[in-house]
Amino acid sequence: MAMYEKQLFERFNDLNVLIVGDVMIDRYLIGQVDRISPEAPVPIVLQQSMDNRLGGAANVALNVSALGAKPFLCSIVGTDDNADVFLGLFPENRLPIRGIIKSDSRKTTVKTRVMAGSQQLLRVDQEDNFDLTPFEEEQLTGSIEQILEEEQIHVIIFQDYNKGVLTPGVIEKVIALAGKHSIPTAVDPKFRNFWAYRGVTLFKPNLREIRNQCSFEVKTTLDSLIHTAEYIKQQLENSISLITLSEQGLFIADEKSGLIVPTYVRDIADVCGAGDSVISIAALGLALDLDIAVIANLSNLAGGQVCERNGVVPIDKQQLFDELIQTHNNS
Repeated sequence: MAMYEKQLFERFNDLNVLIVGDVMIDRYLIGQVDRISPEAPVPIVLQQSMDNRLGGAANVALNVSALGAKPFLCSIVGTDDNADVFLGLFPENRLPIRGIIKSDSRKTTVKTRVMAGSQQLLRVDQEDNFDLTPFEEEQLTGSIEQILEEEQIHVIIFQDYNKGVLTPGVIEKVIALAGKHSIPTAVDPKFRNFWAYRGVTLFKPNLREIRNQCSFEVKTTLDSLIHTAEYIKQQLENSISLITLSEQGLFIADEKSGLIVPTYVRDIADVCGAGDSVISIAALGLALDLDIAVIANLSNLAGGQVCERNGVVPIDKQQLFDELIQTHNNS
């Protein structure tokens, strides 16, 4: 069994992944608190360092790269100083820049977290969340089409943070291009265009998101979740539904069966970025046509792993391999 897992993880290295969605900088202002402000009952943070990280769909690209596959990231940023900071992170993370388009009509998204040690005190967001203009849509889908013509892409990931990049027009066009090239697609949706991904292969909402979209009660029982997956399929004609259940693990279903994979005991430090990790490993599993039980187990381990570390961080491939072997040895 260990040999099978080793061969599986080696196959990740042969995959090319196109990622489309909202990108951002995850910025951390790190300091210490020794006193309360005399101006208001708030802590004074003495800043000691600042850390800029690639976030949103860019974090998905980091996860894909960490697993050994080659990511092609397509999105739109501003022409501001933060865009330069964002693009400046690409070389050190060995990411190609060709799919990133600059626009002077929108600002680059930045999520700034003020930290006292490992404790988050405050988050400040800078963003535009209106839809792309028709011209920007054309630029983005044109860039995607060019990459699909020039590269052998094995799976496409939509990573939606409702910042305006994944408009209904972009979604429809890219899914059509995926169909033309026989490429499977995986979606991590958000509320604004939740049901716009008709024809997607794998659809991955979390429990809160799908509850907000259904007129019936969604329970964390297998029967209820299978019913929910059937409802999703009626809306989207998708092949696989994967619903993350927070501390209860995750649920996955295809046309034949459905199952719940319970979570493993973890020391949770920070849940940021867990969804990015889950969609990344699930998409690679989809590209390799893995059984849904294998996709579920890998996704569950990956999502839990990143929750053990502070901040938005990618998957550790070796740790994921070791934990997969351990779960099989214990089963």
